[in-house]
Amino acid sequence: MPISITMPALSPTMESGNLAKWLVKEGDEVTAGDVIAEIETDKATMEVEAVDEGTIGKILIAEGTEAVPVNEVIAILLEEGEDASAADAAPAAAPAPVAKAEEAPKADAAPAANGADVSAGPVATSAAGDRIFSSPLARRLAKLNDLDLSKITGTGPKGRIVKRDVDAAISSGTASASAPAAQAAASASATAPSAPAAATAPSAPSDDAIKALYEDGTYEEMAHSGMRKVIAKRLQESKQTVPHFYLSVDVKLDALLALRSQVNGQAPADENGKPTYKLSVNDFIIKGMALALQKVPMANATWTEGSRLIHKHSDVGVAVAIPDGLFTPVIRKAEQKSLSAISGEMKDMAGRARDKKLAPEEYQGGTTAVSNLGMFGIKNFSAVINPPHGTILAVGAGEKRPVVDGDELKVATVMSVTLSCDHRVVDGALGAELLAAFKGYLESPMGMLV
Repeated sequence: MPISITMPALSPTMESGNLAKWLVKEGDEVTAGDVIAEIETDKATMEVEAVDEGTIGKILIAEGTEAVPVNEVIAILLEEGEDASAADAAPAAAPAPVAKAEEAPKADAAPAANGADVSAGPVATSAAGDRIFSSPLARRLAKLNDLDLSKITGTGPKGRIVKRDVDAAISSGTASASAPAAQAAASASATAPSAPAAATAPSAPSDDAIKALYEDGTYEEMAHSGMRKVIAKRLQESKQTVPHFYLSVDVKLDALLALRSQVNGQAPADENGKPTYKLSVNDFIIKGMALALQKVPMANATWTEGSRLIHKHSDVGVAVAIPDGLFTPVIRKAEQKSLSAISGEMKDMAGRARDKKLAPEEYQGGTTAVSNLGMFGIKNFSAVINPPHGTILAVGAGEKRPVVDGDELKVATVMSVTLSCDHRVVDGALGAELLAAFKGYLESPMGMLV
């Protein structure tokens, strides 16, 4: 029977996407893994692969169409022996529930805790330990909709679970991975005393009310991009739900700058005679923060309602500004990587971030973040925590300042940094300990090379 190709959920928070480009046309034969379209999300342009083989029978959504809901049918794939008339009779798939942007992510639903690839997910196994064969898209949809793959019968090649099998399970309401827990929660809520009504939050003034404050023609109205809406929502939620507090310290950079100059001067040349790496101060900051989190492991934490997640590795996000927005690509296991490896990875991801070519797993999750505005001459500032991170380090410019050394007044290159902490997981003394460890690594940078 014809197979419905639907708008995929390319991240846990995606609700719709723009169908930027079709890479196939009606009548083309495709196999599993072939790239068939390009989809624009609020953060990136991503390639979509076919999960079944067959012939493109009908394209239902034209390229260039914006805000196509997740799971809306965008094309029909014909199986072997079917003709084009079968595409007209293919049933439309009902949109399946997806994770909403305003919902807090589950501990295991984002790469924040473990760096997992949410676009594909790990290989599924049954309760008996047997491997369950399924497509990456099927695994992703099952995870987003809290389904147990071991309860789903596959109809793909050799019994492989494909998207249509997950869609059928969603429609029938079977294969829920948390049905017993959900039933227990429902039973408990039925007998629990009702909570007092929350106070009504003051409503924001309407768009018309705000515009009425200004004379017509004195402003230009620019529609919000999808990225700008996501940034606004996430940071507003952060300031409303995360109890921030701030710690600042000055860091002397003279030893680091001398070591950086020495290391860069010894970089081997490539075939074109150019240095194979050129370390920046920011590379040392990323490495120093990663090592400081290993030295103060209780600060390498994420808050959930049921527990704290104490992370084993330092996955450091780095804010990268792009026109009208920003990305925070994550350097995974930064504590294990050399400075040159961090430098190369950061340059690659920053370049792809500016082109909106990062995959969701490259900028989602992480355990902390670094935001550096020193290149703009900013002396110090306080950054907003990006949940599920427990901290974020705001980095100012390195500048010559008078400092007291013993009883003498000297001049040193000094950088001010401010650590924003989620007080639910990082208390004042713990945050101070983390910042002291970071300061120690940057002022004695040779420790980052061993």
